[in-house]
Amino acid sequence: MENLTDIRKPTKTEQKAALESYDALEATLRNLTSTTTEIEIEETQEKIRIPLSALKLLAKILKATGEGKPISIVPIATEMTTQAAAEMLGCSRPHLVKLLEEGKIPFTKIGKHRRVKFEDVAGFKRKMKAEQEALIIDIMKSDEQSGLYDS
Repeated sequence: MENLTDIRKPTKTEQKAALESYDALEATLRNLTSTTTEIEIEETQEKIRIPLSALKLLAKILKATGEGKPISIVPIATEMTTQAAAEMLGCSRPHLVKLLEEGKIPFTKIGKHRRVKFEDVAGFKRKMKAEQEALIIDIMKSDEQSGLYDS
């Protein structure tokens, strides 16, 4: 797995090419009906059969790249080290280990080493973000009710 610190933002040239390619691919995808399709590499005239789901994923990648967002593709069942998981969550490795030991994120142990699945870390991150958003909304409602926004 590529190290999360190696991911870089696309250049302006890459963004422009991605946006142009995304628009063309998105228009083409609307007309496709089969589960696989064939694409041709212009430089080599080589034809490749690709599942429609892979082409749809490529469209998402092109859209994000065109928006200047860095991209990383990780197979869902990928196991991560505790250090990589901590980096993904933006916390220290000891804090992540504490979360694991408290049962907040499932893990397996191989000898002395803990391994966590990417999908479990991503799920925990989504859950935490949703909880944070709910708390912020509650705080804002409380502030409004107490008159803190009145002038």
